[in-house]
Amino acid sequence: MTRPLAALGTVGGWLLWIAALAAAPALADEEAARWLAAMNDALASRNYQGEFLHLANGRVEKLRILHRVKDGRVAERLVNLSGSGREIIRNDAEVQCYLPDEHEVLVESQAEPGVMLGTLPVFEASLEANYQLALGERTMVLGRPARILSVSPRDGYRLWIDEENKMPVRTDLCDEDGHMLEQVLFTALRVGGTLADAAFRPDVDASTFAWVRQAASPQKRRAEELAWRLVQLPPGFRISSSVEQRLPGSDHPVTHVVLSDGLASVSVFIEGPPEPPRQASEGQGRVGSAFAYSKVIAGHQVTAVGEVPPQTVEYIASGVAPAKPRRLGFGATASVPGAPAQ
Repeated sequence: MTRPLAALGTVGGWLLWIAALAAAPALADEEAARWLAAMNDALASRNYQGEFLHLANGRVEKLRILHRVKDGRVAERLVNLSGSGREIIRNDAEVQCYLPDEHEVLVESQAEPGVMLGTLPVFEASLEANYQLALGERTMVLGRPARILSVSPRDGYRLWIDEENKMPVRTDLCDEDGHMLEQVLFTALRVGGTLADAAFRPDVDASTFAWVRQAASPQKRRAEELAWRLVQLPPGFRISSSVEQRLPGSDHPVTHVVLSDGLASVSVFIEGPPEPPRQASEGQGRVGSAFAYSKVIAGHQVTAVGEVPPQTVEYIASGVAPAKPRRLGFGATASVPGAPAQ
């Protein structure tokens, strides 16, 4: 999770979850797959604005979303209406997160920009065995007909998709016992029409705020080039991306590895020893509706976070290890760039 998205609050985790859901596999019946593809297209290509409630961990947040595609350019705005006044505004690849309570604006560029309500990752056929889609009954949401799309097994995901405009007007996430973990419910939604440039300007006056920009663009690396190895992964999980970058306020590069099984995703962050007065941390935690586990390995802070069971993030983080030097032949070796000393 990028810092600007996480800064908006618990909804950041849900946005990543609905993004991953767009990558659900092809074990679905053909009709369900067509509905999912239509939802993905609506999220990415249509103009819309609305307000929705996000329920998780006993908290309720109210947010507003605006999305526009004009002359091939994408503009989005996400506003927290629950009191913090925090906003995220995206214009193509640049994302600005306004934090009135901290008098800061966080800015970053996304090399592969997506949609706040549905980034469309590429599904890998090797992950087909993990989930199944099914198109369910017809119902009414916001006074309009919708169809329910379910995803199983593991946690129970259900989407209510508007029959006409194909937008997801409600999403539920339940555990395997049927207990509600998270819900998003639109209370108002308008699809189509024009949205003026003024609709994508922040409500807050940020003229006196500090602007914090990402220090450098992330450097993508193949898994075999990483200075670290993930030696134990849950069944079905694979490395989907890996980057190295410097975060604002840090002198050490951070390795960010994303794992996915085609629906659920886990981020693993590996950074150098924290500088005083900050101290290394270990143990379980929560980031919104996601679980996190931190551990110090070879003097580095390792943190795994994702909307998966707490045992899963602990298992993944505990399996991080420094990469071994690569042998060049004739008895010589070469260390992987950035690897800690052995």
